Amino acid sequence: MVLTVTLNPLLEHRMIFDSVLHGKSNHCKKEFFFAGGKGINVSRQLNKLGIKNYTFTFLGGNNGKILRSLLTNEKIDFGFVSTQSETRRACLTYSKNEKTLSTYFGLNSNILEIEAEEFKSKLDKMIRNSSIVVFSGSSPSKITEDIFSYGISLANFLDKISILDTYGSHLEKSINAAPTILHINKQEIENTFDISLVDEKSYLDYLSFLYSKKIKLAFITNGKKETYASKYDYIYKITPPIIDELDSTGSGDAFTAGLVYGLEKSLVFEEFVKIATALGSKNANMMETCSVSFEQMEELKDTVIIEPIGKKMKMIDDSPQFH
Repeated sequence: MVLTVTLNPLLEHRMIFDSVLHGKSNHCKKEFFFAGGKGINVSRQLNKLGIKNYTFTFLGGNNGKILRSLLTNEKIDFGFVSTQSETRRACLTYSKNEKTLSTYFGLNSNILEIEAEEFKSKLDKMIRNSSIVVFSGSSPSKITEDIFSYGISLANFLDKISILDTYGSHLEKSINAAPTILHINKQEIENTFDISLVDEKSYLDYLSFLYSKKIKLAFITNGKKETYASKYDYIYKITPPIIDELDSTGSGDAFTAGLVYGLEKSLVFEEFVKIATALGSKNANMMETCSVSFEQMEELKDTVIIEPIGKKMKMIDDSPQFH
């Protein structure tokens, strides 16, 4: 079973407008609540792909109660640690005429040390019963900043595959814990480590650095632009399909779900990278978050281009061998 871990879930209040007049009163045409958070998005997309999974998070207050109801209604299997602090909330507004999406985030939850320790204790048991563990999203507070590195180290000890997709102040500590796979956005790397990925050489150098940190597969995405990836010390450039972007929210999470799908199905590298890229691209072409069907993914998969750069590709069985 796949386990997804979200430290900073989000209750989204989504409001759809025909047009938004700034500084004026605006009346929406449609509104609804939605369960957000990167690991939760990954679980939602895995459900669409038929991969059994379980998501684990923090939930508290009235927002947490609404989130629990939303997850139950979506048939997303989940567990949580209760918090005294309210689960964070955001308002998302979309203007149809301008085709613009704006997001307004509320305050992060204030997680207590006793709550973080309970989370680690439960995480220990869950990792032991999982095949793949996905650590996704930001950390809500200083208290929770060692949870991902703790979980990755435990997954390594138990010989489990771990996938990291995070950002912020705990990113460096999480990378140093040596996840099996890293998926990260170009901007997140540049903002966190004060470096510039300006050309192909800079990507190659950084991917080589990640390999030196014992990360077996790494993917640096950059929205609609090319993704650079490494498989051990072999490096690739991946060109995504050309799409009409509507809302890119969750595209990185759809990409991560594609990686999980490929690993669970024991697909070769080229095949699951095409699936992951197609999922991320199609998600950006939809208003729904991480709800791409297998058929929708298939429509784009064969338009993904994968080119080896640097060292030549090994002509061997390319299926993942992590154990």
